[in-house]
Amino acid sequence: MTLDPPTILALTVALAAAAALYLAVEWRSVREPSLLYWSAGFATITVGSTLALLRLNGYLMIGIWFANGLLVTAHFLFLLGVARFTQTRLSPLWLLMLAVWLGMLMLPADPSWSKVMLGVQSLLVALPTLRASFLLRPHGKSLSIGAVQLRFVLLIHGAFYVAKALSVLIPGTLIDLAAFKGEIIQISLVEGAMAIMLIALSMTGSERYRREQQIAQLAARDPLTALYNRRALDVHAPRLLAQVSAAEPGALLLIDIDNFKGVNDLYGHTAGDRLLIALSEMIRSKVPHGALTARLGGDEFVILLNNASTTQIVDLGSRLREQFQHLAAHTFATPAPVTLSIGAHLFDQPPATLAQLIEQGDTTLYESKRGGRDSIRLVDRTGVGHYRP
Repeated sequence: MTLDPPTILALTVALAAAAALYLAVEWRSVREPSLLYWSAGFATITVGSTLALLRLNGYLMIGIWFANGLLVTAHFLFLLGVARFTQTRLSPLWLLMLAVWLGMLMLPADPSWSKVMLGVQSLLVALPTLRASFLLRPHGKSLSIGAVQLRFVLLIHGAFYVAKALSVLIPGTLIDLAAFKGEIIQISLVEGAMAIMLIALSMTGSERYRREQQIAQLAARDPLTALYNRRALDVHAPRLLAQVSAAEPGALLLIDIDNFKGVNDLYGHTAGDRLLIALSEMIRSKVPHGALTARLGGDEFVILLNNASTTQIVDLGSRLREQFQHLAAHTFATPAPVTLSIGAHLFDQPPATLAQLIEQGDTTLYESKRGGRDSIRLVDRTGVGHYRP
């Protein structure tokens, strides 16, 4: 099979249609907007490449003007997809691309129009493509392999179109858009087919990786508070506990809401959920960097600290108690005050297991509740202290 322009365009139609269909099926499953934009982009290339074949039959307005306009539109849709993928807002000025293309309709019908059209169209394709590549830069964070591939494929694709636009300035260059004549046009058709395949593979790989990351994150997080769940705590705690030493003691704070059932009974479980979320946000805002926080279940939370001290534990627990008590008292009127009981454990030797440490914290928490609630009971290396600032 000879790779003449009609054959290459037919191959491009098949590749773009397959990519559009695959991305559309993926979108139906996960509803990621970026997939929909990318699928629409490939569908637009499918239509544009099909219409491009009509120029050989003399339909120049459809086969050249409209087909090339669709190619520009497709790359703009790719940019929109990357913007949604990277959660970036684009400037409305990008819509001026369409106005520029409409202005091309005013070109005079003389032999020079092929070069002018090729130059302008190439720049209109290169600009959104290079912008999309720029949006995928790492920002100091690691990207998935698919996103890295997509970034560099778009960069190379955009650079090719910049070179293509500059090539029209070369004297004596043969460019005949109506008959697909000229080396630049031949090379562009081949590059376009290859780029479609590489861009499609990179896009699907990028979304698949992000979906896997989201699934892993959901599996590790409590769905209500977004803190770690017990399973994730079991995974991350050993690294923190391994750093515990006499010079840098570790600490566990086990937190339980006193009289939480009263909120659920009087105001409903939705109100109780709001209170749990509020407490989780307080915990997140007050724990030091490097601490681990988790919801063990119900109204029980845990904080793991490294390089801790008695003063730090008491101060953290007291600030949590005071802020939570103030919020609960002003939000929910209950017969018994809604407060926090905290059982804390300071240790300078790594525990045998996390479960053993939590069990010790649970015992201390029970002592705090039995001693009157709304208090902190701390067990350290030297004995037991009952703190109620």
